[in-house]
Amino acid sequence: MPKTTNEIRSAFLDYFARNDHKVLPSGPLVPQGDPTLMFANAGMVQFKNVFIGAQTKPAPRATTSQKCIRISGKHNDLENVGRTSRHHTFFEMLGNFSFGDYFKRGACGYAWEFLTSVLGLDRDRLWVSVFAGDDTAPADDEAAAIWRDALSVPPERILRGSARDNFWAMGDTGPCGPCSEIMYDRGAAFGEASLDNGERFFELWNLVFMQYMVDEPGGPMRPLPAPCIDTGAGLERIASVLQGVDSNYDTDVLRPLVDLAARIGKKRYGADADDDVSLRVIADHSRMAAHLIAEGVFPEKTGREYVLRRVMRRAIRHAHRLGISDLFLHETACAVVDVMGGAYPELVKRRDLVERVCMQEEERFRATLSHGLELLAGNAEWIAGPSGEKLLPGEIAFDLSATYGFPLDLIEVIGGEEGFAVDRAGWDTAEGRHRAVSGAGKIGDKAVAPVYTELHRSLGSTEFVGYGAANCATQVLAVIRAGDTVEEGLAGEEVEVVLAATPFYGEAGGQVGDTGTLRSPHTHMEITDTLRPLAGLWVHRGAVREGRIRVGDSVDAAVDTARRKAISRHHTATHLLHLGLRRLLGPHATQKGSRVAPDMLRFDFSHFEPLTRDQIAALERFVTDRVVENAPVTTNETTYDAACATGAMAIFEETYGDVVRLVQVGGESLELCGGIHVGASGEIGPFFITSESGIAAGVRRIEAVAGRPALEWAIAARGALEDAARLVKAQPEALPEKVEKLLAREKELRAETDALKRKLASGSATDLTSSMREIAGVKVLASVLDIGDPATLRDTADQLRTKLGSAAICLGGDNGGKAAVLVALTPDLLPRLNASQLIREVASHVGGRGGGRPDMAQAGGPDVDKLEAAVNAIYDAVARSLGGKGS
Repeated sequence: MPKTTNEIRSAFLDYFARNDHKVLPSGPLVPQGDPTLMFANAGMVQFKNVFIGAQTKPAPRATTSQKCIRISGKHNDLENVGRTSRHHTFFEMLGNFSFGDYFKRGACGYAWEFLTSVLGLDRDRLWVSVFAGDDTAPADDEAAAIWRDALSVPPERILRGSARDNFWAMGDTGPCGPCSEIMYDRGAAFGEASLDNGERFFELWNLVFMQYMVDEPGGPMRPLPAPCIDTGAGLERIASVLQGVDSNYDTDVLRPLVDLAARIGKKRYGADADDDVSLRVIADHSRMAAHLIAEGVFPEKTGREYVLRRVMRRAIRHAHRLGISDLFLHETACAVVDVMGGAYPELVKRRDLVERVCMQEEERFRATLSHGLELLAGNAEWIAGPSGEKLLPGEIAFDLSATYGFPLDLIEVIGGEEGFAVDRAGWDTAEGRHRAVSGAGKIGDKAVAPVYTELHRSLGSTEFVGYGAANCATQVLAVIRAGDTVEEGLAGEEVEVVLAATPFYGEAGGQVGDTGTLRSPHTHMEITDTLRPLAGLWVHRGAVREGRIRVGDSVDAAVDTARRKAISRHHTATHLLHLGLRRLLGPHATQKGSRVAPDMLRFDFSHFEPLTRDQIAALERFVTDRVVENAPVTTNETTYDAACATGAMAIFEETYGDVVRLVQVGGESLELCGGIHVGASGEIGPFFITSESGIAAGVRRIEAVAGRPALEWAIAARGALEDAARLVKAQPEALPEKVEKLLAREKELRAETDALKRKLASGSATDLTSSMREIAGVKVLASVLDIGDPATLRDTADQLRTKLGSAAICLGGDNGGKAAVLVALTPDLLPRLNASQLIREVASHVGGRGGGRPDMAQAGGPDVDKLEAAVNAIYDAVARSLGGKGS
């Protein structure tokens, strides 16, 4: 009998393969083309479009082991991770699917046979639940009868559940239906037999019977003509039963990670309940981090990347709590590779990347962790909650998040330890302002318009003939105007057209869509873009210039071949650049994104440091050498597995079908790609890298040009060089030396200017005390200086603190058209006042925000004309803090 996690996974897939199911790999954790999901949270995610009819089914029956993440929205398990035995951010879901083939009898029979015969579970410990029915749908007596009569489950072990537990819906619209859960009974010692008793029963498998369709929100359910099956079984839960342990964290897939964390932290697992929570959090979060990084998601400030950062930093915080002071996360994440790499080879391929990203993120966060904790410990600004509880103001909490990378839930964990909560309303207000400015929180994918889904369902796939031809005769199948289908488009109108066959390449894989014309005796339509909103559906966007274009028309479709040729040069150059990067930097330098256009290419790749000038030159030579060789560019279609067996590069984030297109440049570059390429590498022409920059943690971007755009760029660069040489009166080859001398002289002049400013500030400091007031026994000084750069404000404040001995000082000035303000306190005032708190009140008058240390804080803002009011606000701010009155 299978017992280990790997054995259970293999036994599941093998069992369903023997029962005519097509075994498919796990879909990616980042769903492709689905803007409604941040991460794949169930096995059915990769089949969502199949269930709604927008995508051709891969087979009548399928089975998978799907990597899943549940961390936000409806499935927010983050707070329970480590505190319960079965909550995780990352988990594996075993599933079998029927797309209009078998239904309830088959699903129940397969599940029961697998659990009892293949895995050998005691059938007397298995209970099932079925839908009890409500006002919207009838009771699922059919499923109850199958369990009772066909599979001999005693009636007393068939429970009836509400819609909350036993009815599933994809959303407000779409397929839905009752579901039946199979649960494992831990015995009467754990309480009564009830669906609400999670201690006695825990769910092993959920069988969803998709038999209804809801066409509009709140609308009635209608029967589906071809009901489907979607099931999900928790791999870790099944493993815990077979391995005889009470917790998923004690299974063979998680316990090694817990034990490693315990060794690193010099703790004994099971000795302390709080320590055990931290060890389990580290184990769980390391799994999620390793898998997401292997899929090319790196920690950043927004979207999925922020969720990863949040989880990684929670793990680091728990390690800090355990007393782990050295970098550790790369060790636990690489242990995930060791444990799970056999089932998920992308982990092994990107082990170095996982290690580097984890180390980089931990170094970054640990640099701010201690300081952030000190700020929390020294915070003097608290508010009272509705019940008198101590609350950290939401604005301060959000500043900790935005400035120091402290996620809200991490602050709340610390608050639980230190006896405070967070003002959530204030946090939401601050976060709302941030989102409005930055656009944070967007998942990033575009929703597919309903008109495209319906057209693909009714018309089927477009025939693409563009690999072998740039024009063809075809027929208009649909015309779209303003998001709706119409019979025709008239001259002057912007419309979209679906054709039976097309030579136009639809934007995909980073390559932009083709442009060109559609012509007939009755029409001339200019195509300005070609889209592929769904796999198999080409949409031609443009304007009717003459006549009209009507559904059913026969037209000649012609691609702008000069533009396509320019695109193909850049696309083939991208493949050579990718190969060059991997040769130069190592196998971790894999593609993260690209854009191939007629005038340039953009290529994003995994790497951790800026490229040097010598490395950029080496890449240009690498590509140019292969251009000079004029190697043939060949393409052929094969299976995905056969292509990978040849060593072809596949972009993990891309979705590939059973048949893939293999593009080879000479005998070196071999990639899976559906784009348009040149016939030989010599057609690329000149190639230059125009820029290299960082766009996210661990992600670099190269922009480059090939062909005619490269020639124009070189001519422009030479002209700029000659103009610069003329301006400084030097020959082009002597330009660097001349500029270096000019910069050195500029540095000398700047130093002289700064010295004069300090001298002036020193003289001014003796004249500022006339504005000083005394408030509740504290001297307070406020003044606007003639020189407003931050360095001068700091120098003047330091001189005043020395001169006055005890004082609160607020200075301001015009810093290049923006207001700069500073608050400084002498050490004796720190128990009573906080500069970081005072600066917020001062800065608000100039439309800004600020922060800093308790003894000195700075801020800036756009309203220079309100500087006087801002610095004078210090008097009232100090008075409020001290509870005194100005004098």
